[in-house]
Amino acid sequence: MGRFEFVLAGGGLQAGLVALAVLARRANARLAIVEEGRAIGGNHTWCFHARDLPSAARSWLEPLVVQTWADYDVVFPRLSRTLSSPYCAITSARFAAVVGDAMASSPQSQRIVGRRAVRVDAHEVSLDDGTTLHGDVVIDARGPASAPKHCGFQKFLGLEIELERPHDLARPILIDATVEQHDGFRFFYLLPFDARRVLVEDTCFSRSPSMDWNARRAAVLEYAARFGAVKRVLREETGVLPMPWANDAPEPNGPPLVAGYRGGWFHPATGYSLPVAARLACYLAERPASQVFGPELGRLHREHRAQARYAEQLNRLLFHCFAPGDMRNVFERFYALPEDVIARFSALSTTWRDRARVVLGRPPRGFSLRGTLALAGAT
Repeated sequence: MGRFEFVLAGGGLQAGLVALAVLARRANARLAIVEEGRAIGGNHTWCFHARDLPSAARSWLEPLVVQTWADYDVVFPRLSRTLSSPYCAITSARFAAVVGDAMASSPQSQRIVGRRAVRVDAHEVSLDDGTTLHGDVVIDARGPASAPKHCGFQKFLGLEIELERPHDLARPILIDATVEQHDGFRFFYLLPFDARRVLVEDTCFSRSPSMDWNARRAAVLEYAARFGAVKRVLREETGVLPMPWANDAPEPNGPPLVAGYRGGWFHPATGYSLPVAARLACYLAERPASQVFGPELGRLHREHRAQARYAEQLNRLLFHCFAPGDMRNVFERFYALPEDVIARFSALSTTWRDRARVVLGRPPRGFSLRGTLALAGAT
């Protein structure tokens, strides 16, 4: 198969964004993606706040976006608010089509699906059929091999549904936390794609990765009935994402480059990964493979870690200092902050004033002094 500039193990969000960024800069780049599933991108919906996206990524990322809303809502027992931040959605079907077209237009690129990477080394990726791919840079973006040692979990079940009649949703609801709280911070998340088609997710920030999927499926259908009778379920997606309070990800000191969730390139406190993945993709596209590892990559990683470390500290407080039924109060307090503070936190670009604003002042209801003292005494 020859030698590639980039060999990407895993065909998820990070790998697809790297492919698009590199091919947008160099249409004849030699690039290979290996994906164990049947298609690039799997079965996901990725969303992001438009202002979080690096400007260098906009031209090649815009074709992925299926819908943009001008604003969004959050709803809590004592707070309802519309935030004026454009919000964008990418579906896995669009993702697979756009990435596939870009790679098909590059004669020296190769997309391999239905094959598992069994060994990922500095310059080689071995597949389960005995094939070995050679690359100047190997990127391991296969997703987390296991949960970090110290983490909570964001777990969700979403159903994309078609209603019998039009709903009255004017914009996405990123958090409806007026529902019963159990097992942690629980909320519903809604994306209205058109007048009758809505993605409805039951999400929980929990100390446990386990979830009764049948019960959650029934809960989503019951909640969706608030907006009209459900005509049919179009698609289902589930996920269990780590919310670490300590970093187990490797430093990017040399090949292979561990990226995506496996490499810690995501927002620890929200689970949003697209803006961070896009930043790394832009970095890789802006230089030849021979110059990927060096001071600039270290600087990018340090900047990311400085922001991510603060988010991890907030996770630590959330999961240790609040009982499951009180976690909601943390987020209700956060979403009462000024919009620019919320926006910078979402983008992992907080200032020291933002960080102080989040943690100082009267603590949310349910804050446990015992939990704080236990944290202070923990090694």
